[in-house]
Amino acid sequence: MRKISMAAVTATAAAVALLASAGGASALAASGARQPGPDGGLARFEQQKITWHDCRTGPDDAIGAQLEAAGARCAEVTVPLDHARPDGPAIEVAISRLRATDPGRRRGALLINPGGPGDPGRIYAPLLKATMPTLAARYDLIGMDPRFTGRSTPLNCHWPIGDYVRSTGHDRRGFDRIAAQAQDLASRCAGLREMLPHASARATARDMDLIRAALGEPKLSYLGGSYGTYLGAVYMQLFPARADRFVLDSALDPAAAGPGYARPMGPYLAKALKEWAGWAARHHGRYRLGSTTARVLATVGRIDRAAARTPLRIGRYRVDTHVFPAILLLSLGRDSEQAYAALAADLQVLDDAARGAEITSAPSLEEGLAYLSSPETDGAGSARMAITCADGPASRDVDAYYRDIQAHRADEPLFGPLTRAMNLPCAFWPASAAEPPTRIRNDVPALIVGASGDPKTPYPGQRAMHRALSGSRMVTVRGAFRHLVSGVFTATRNACVDDAVGRYLLDGVLPAEDTVCADAPAR
Repeated sequence: MRKISMAAVTATAAAVALLASAGGASALAASGARQPGPDGGLARFEQQKITWHDCRTGPDDAIGAQLEAAGARCAEVTVPLDHARPDGPAIEVAISRLRATDPGRRRGALLINPGGPGDPGRIYAPLLKATMPTLAARYDLIGMDPRFTGRSTPLNCHWPIGDYVRSTGHDRRGFDRIAAQAQDLASRCAGLREMLPHASARATARDMDLIRAALGEPKLSYLGGSYGTYLGAVYMQLFPARADRFVLDSALDPAAAGPGYARPMGPYLAKALKEWAGWAARHHGRYRLGSTTARVLATVGRIDRAAARTPLRIGRYRVDTHVFPAILLLSLGRDSEQAYAALAADLQVLDDAARGAEITSAPSLEEGLAYLSSPETDGAGSARMAITCADGPASRDVDAYYRDIQAHRADEPLFGPLTRAMNLPCAFWPASAAEPPTRIRNDVPALIVGASGDPKTPYPGQRAMHRALSGSRMVTVRGAFRHLVSGVFTATRNACVDDAVGRYLLDGVLPAEDTVCADAPAR
């Protein structure tokens, strides 16, 4: 067993490239080499001794400092790069732990995953303790940076942009420009071919089970949000006897996981945008975006058309037709008064720029533009794409993406060119997944919570997860246009949801039937 390093990845790239040219994962699968095997060979991982230590890695480690201030301890758990080859290279997965504050009533370990895919999760142990202290009393809270993210053997392709969230624009020329960018980004990951096939939810779920074993826990409880719901469902499918109490917040359609997960979002983003536009119309005196919902939406359209003609100058950044829909995407999914006001303020600036005003500074807007435009430093964007591409097949026919956009351009004019090509780098990805995606179909008990107007994991997909997990119950916040509804993941708390989550995790009691919670609107 050896731990893999970036140097080792580089050294083996030529050999792996030769393997890929000879058929890659499919050739290995045909030989049986990558077929998932029994637990044999994993004993040394399951029985490893966890060494807990200070979470801080240096004076500039802000997350480590927050963890330390909360009383957390951190560790690295060694796992196989390829779980089907436990004697091959190994990697490290970073975790944090807050011990149960009432050890006499402790009932186990609760792992938290915020989604992403690929968002680091170590900081969520103290966040959950702060928002739901009754859970912190009964559980050891475990945060985890999933493999290849955060401090877990990070995967970094050194992309020149922070994240790949781009619209393909209004025409074929714009589509070709974004496709060329996607191809370039994918090519920058070619040197990491040894890691890329093993970035999937299946691999991370197996890491979770080794963490469970190393902690000495017979079962694992779980709270996952967004993409983390799919990760939790995969764990339930692979390890049903070891899944204790699982809560899934804003569930992803399990059949849509992988490169196509964003395709259904367009109509639901449009509905969320319309809901916000109604709020902005009621605050026309402050933001001057339009006195009716229709007029506010017309302002949004005018900004988009202006950005398509000539990029809008916002300080040192430029907002073009590829970036403007991404700004909306990043803002929608939060429906509090504060979030709505922030989006209105940003669009007020963009509307001024579209009218020809010189915008020298717009701090809030520039922060989002920096995220989209600045070179990545920690690999978060490329790691997220690696996970997405490993979770399911992607068409290699680039024209198929354009045909899909064109077929929906009339009914999804603003968001279709964004969501239907959200993961276009997967069309050029330099490695294939080590194994096929997981088919979710089991009766393990679980609690699913979400909002009926969620624009990022649309409600029909949440219902699909509910059907796939036939032992689950569902709690829905009716009339809410937010993504993520439980206390640890959102500032817009809902007592009905938090009560259901707490009752299940503390007492093991699921609702007798699916439940609807009233929204407590801040609007």
